[in-house]
Amino acid sequence: QVQLVESGGGLVQAGGSLRLSCTASGRTFSNYAMGWFSQAPGKERDFVAAISRSGGNKYYADSVKGRFTISRENVKNTVYLQMNSLKTEDTAVYYCAGASDGFITKRRGDYDYWGQGTQVTVSS
Repeated sequence: QVQLVESGGGLVQAGGSLRLSCTASGRTFSNYAMGWFSQAPGKERDFVAAISRSGGNKYYADSVKGRFTISRENVKNTVYLQMNSLKTEDTAVYYCAGASDGFITKRRGDYDYWGQGTQVTVSS
């Protein structure tokens, strides 16, 4: 089992940047594919980005391509989401997720571990 803890959210003006971090407990972090999802008020939790176990493969939602970058440091048990050129529509709670089968995926249902979320608010 793994526990995920996100950090790095906050309030930023449109056009600004934030870096989210997600640190996992346990010694098997490198076995997990990892992902980031966002959930705005009244909406479903949507896929943002995913990264393979080694970090060699990455997927992005079309809405964040060219603006967000996912990365990981397995020695630190941490996955990151660098968010640049933020827009007001990026405002949401951002969740880190882990897939224990190790396969990179965009599907929410394939992830079996979730963090508590961190709020990102982008003001105009």
